[in-house]
Amino acid sequence: MPSAARAVRGPRSAPSILCGRPDGAVTRDGPGHLWVAGAVGPACGRGARPPAPALLLALTAALGGDVLVPRPCAAWWVPYARLLGRPAFSVPTPAECGGVPDPYALLETVRRVRAEGGDPRLLVLSVADDPTATVAPPEVLHATVEAAAGEGLHLVSDETWRDTVHAPHETVLVSPAEMLPQRVTVVTDLAGAFLPAGWPAAIARFPAGATGDALHARVLDVLTALDARIADPVAAAAACALDEGEPVTARLAAGVRLHASLARAAHAVVSASGAPARPPRAGRPLYADLGPLRGALAARGVGDAQELEDFLGARLGVPVPGGHRFGDDLGALRVRLSTAELLGGTDEERAECLRSRAPLELPHVRRALISLRSVFDDLRDAAERWEPPR
Repeated sequence: MPSAARAVRGPRSAPSILCGRPDGAVTRDGPGHLWVAGAVGPACGRGARPPAPALLLALTAALGGDVLVPRPCAAWWVPYARLLGRPAFSVPTPAECGGVPDPYALLETVRRVRAEGGDPRLLVLSVADDPTATVAPPEVLHATVEAAAGEGLHLVSDETWRDTVHAPHETVLVSPAEMLPQRVTVVTDLAGAFLPAGWPAAIARFPAGATGDALHARVLDVLTALDARIADPVAAAAACALDEGEPVTARLAAGVRLHASLARAAHAVVSASGAPARPPRAGRPLYADLGPLRGALAARGVGDAQELEDFLGARLGVPVPGGHRFGDDLGALRVRLSTAELLGGTDEERAECLRSRAPLELPHVRRALISLRSVFDDLRDAAERWEPPR
């Protein structure tokens, strides 16, 4: 499976790509390649614009029309379409995975939107998905890509988490760009797997040929207007990451193993409570449906996803965003748990997890898992008491 870096990197070296412009602006590497990082200057620091959303905003502006996304989807996709005043329509996902719309539901949505006077042109999807932590099976992806191509849609494939597949030798991950190269733009946020969250850098690859060149030029205009430039320290870090030297790949592999073990442990806890969750296959989230525990939650004043977010956040002491933040219905009792919140509260604790051969046995990780188990076991026990006699 090619890494995200190889999937978008061209023949020139990463340092020449990232540092080739003295003004730090976005820069291109051969046909179809665009590189961008968060803004420098006054926008830097905690308020810096995230680079991947800047790319998506620029793509949306360049392509025009309405946007289609799977439900649920990454929390940052839809706001940037709405920022441009573009309608965004969510499409249900198949039973097998998240991140990719069900092909039949996609066709139905496109035709309904057009019948109502809309103009759908862009489909955003993710084969290694956040928030659901699933990997789209190739046959499911192929059906969706065929449906999108038949309707003339351009696809943006968010492949931020493709390098974090938990069992890469057992999981087949295929990019839609391999199926429909002339209509797919690949976007990867390096802060997902390669860089710290506070060091924003993202890369995109456009289709080869005249159509891709024209789209690239329009996107470049938007990004230039946004002042999307790369700071020198971020450029150096991104170049190092994209060069995929042994220290980078070893740390990435260690991080994937760590989060995979935490995801399995968290999934076991949540599943034991009676709350269904797809087994996590990539990344750091776990997307759980607490609908079977609705009675127990109602007794605690929880009736929707926002109240569930508040309840679990208070009980666990960490952010637990509700499914409504990812496009799910407010009334659905779904949440996104994150394995990153199990690593501890300090840099030292997180580094210890990365070095440990048995991270689940570390005291601070055990405390976090015990806290998670306590909350979900309490809900399970309360739900069993609420069950009517048979």
